[in-house]
Amino acid sequence: MEVELKLLLEPQHVARLRAHPLLAQYAAEAPVLLSMHDVYVDTPDLQLCRHQAGLRVRQVGDGWVQTLKAGGSVRGGLHSRHEWESEVAGPVPELDALDALIKRKQPVRALLRQYAVRNNLQTVFTTRIERTAWQLATLQGGLVECVLDQGVIEHGSADSMRSIAISEIELELKSGDPASLFDIALALLQDVPLQVGQMSKAERGYRLAAGLPVKAVKAQPLSLHGKLTVEQGFQAIAANCLEQISANQDGVAGGEDVESLHQMRVGLRRLRSALSLFKSVLQLPGDVQADLDWLVGTLGAARDWDVLAGDTLAPCEDNVDADMLAPLIEAARDEARAAHGDAAAVLADIRYTQLMLELQRWLLARGWRDGSTPRQRRALDKPLQRFARQALRQRQRRLLRRGQRLLHGTPGERHQVRIAAKKARYASEFFATLFSAGKVKTYVGRLSKLQDVLGVLNDLEVADGLLQSLADRHAPVQSQAAFVRGYLAARAQDRLGDERGMRQAWQRFKAARLPA
Repeated sequence: MEVELKLLLEPQHVARLRAHPLLAQYAAEAPVLLSMHDVYVDTPDLQLCRHQAGLRVRQVGDGWVQTLKAGGSVRGGLHSRHEWESEVAGPVPELDALDALIKRKQPVRALLRQYAVRNNLQTVFTTRIERTAWQLATLQGGLVECVLDQGVIEHGSADSMRSIAISEIELELKSGDPASLFDIALALLQDVPLQVGQMSKAERGYRLAAGLPVKAVKAQPLSLHGKLTVEQGFQAIAANCLEQISANQDGVAGGEDVESLHQMRVGLRRLRSALSLFKSVLQLPGDVQADLDWLVGTLGAARDWDVLAGDTLAPCEDNVDADMLAPLIEAARDEARAAHGDAAAVLADIRYTQLMLELQRWLLARGWRDGSTPRQRRALDKPLQRFARQALRQRQRRLLRRGQRLLHGTPGERHQVRIAAKKARYASEFFATLFSAGKVKTYVGRLSKLQDVLGVLNDLEVADGLLQSLADRHAPVQSQAAFVRGYLAARAQDRLGDERGMRQAWQRFKAARLPA
């Protein structure tokens, strides 16, 4: 399993990296300079890419090496993938040699044995890279290879060549603790502006060659088992949340993709819910928590404008005159575009880079044990299943207590019910595989229905504030904003006046058995 941390840097900052004292202090020997030419191959319909695999043949000097990478995960720039490589005679892969290296249970082995794959490989794109590699001895006795790659990815023939530039750092763990990768990255970040690198060269090459779009990514299935400790359970849950956040980074960085921003925000909310769930046994450092709140706030503003334009105003077209509604929708979309630009700028900020690196390091190094009490350490070593059962009961009791004011409470009190329902749902989803699948499905389904009912009311409350903001800052839409605010307020009153739906959702939730 290859474990490496990928970071991006602008070419104008390369000299600062080369001169960084850390490289001189910890390098075991002088850096090695290499000129590399890589040929990436796949079938015409990109079967390897579709199965999250990449196959290349690399020329270094007079020799050629083939490398296959497949599976694994990417989380906050940390790439963990299975890797197999062997020497070959030239720029053509030798699949039999790879087959002998891959274990039987690896799905990629069966893929490479398919006739349609073995006999249809062709060049998809190439790279030309100038590499500088330092071997760094860590203070903990491990070894990290620090690589600076500068070059280009190319696709097409000479008369229709398309290309993208490469300027990145890879920190590959050769031996020792993976947390040392983040120690080095954070030290470099003090002097060199860096960004977290989510995509591999292969992924960028495929996007160049095939025009593959950036896709929003939902949370991946999370599987916990009863033998895990509380600490191991938290590590798995937090890693799953970070993977969702990271997977949507490039979509948000593009400045336009609504669903990527939504899914990144969902990942952040899940992470904050997990931290709240385990707060009795561990706490995130205060400065890291402040940076996390900063990121959530920035993405939240963009999401609010997206919901106003797409989910709240657009459905009003059947009941509100187009001349009244269209200017507001356009103004809301303008605000959303500006907010997406702000979100993209945040992801390019070194504060975001530092946040992601510190979160990853804290998780890998179990940083919560620094300063923890003996009681907390004992609790971390206890069985996860017992903790999960108690946590779900606590979440349910809090929701039932707040729900007593659901039907006749203030907007603020209903909002607190919605938040409690959301936290109960996330906790149930985190621990789902520890309990009966049928009970979990019913419980989560009824929580989701309750959230939906309360979510519509919350969206209307948020919409009122945003429309007032538009009216205050854009005189041409003041009258339209006032009219639509009145219309939405009437809709909210209708929903509150019709207690049946809310009461039914609440009673159905109360009747559901707790999975634990």
